[in-house]
Amino acid sequence: MSPDLWVPAVTTVVIVAIVCGSAYSLIKMYMRGGSATAVPHRGLKEIHDGLGQLQRAVDAIAIEVERLSEGQRFTAKLLAERETEAAQIPSAGSS
Repeated sequence: MSPDLWVPAVTTVVIVAIVCGSAYSLIKMYMRGGSATAVPHRGLKEIHDGLGQLQRAVDAIAIEVERLSEGQRFTAKLLAERETEAAQIPSAGSS
């Protein structure tokens, strides 16, 4: 086999393996009837509560990131103003 055919051959073998594995998993799930994947109602409530807590945490993080960015903008503005003021002040030895 020439070296130019290695990549297509390996790619084809990988794709066939993935398709066969997926088909096997789907057939196995179909034969079970899907009842093994059902989540009890109590489990759904816990998941829903956890997602609610996660949403609140993400919202709090977003607020803190916005505060940090505002502080960074303020600091950058002060530094820029300081640089322009320093450039406008003539040095004592140049007069």
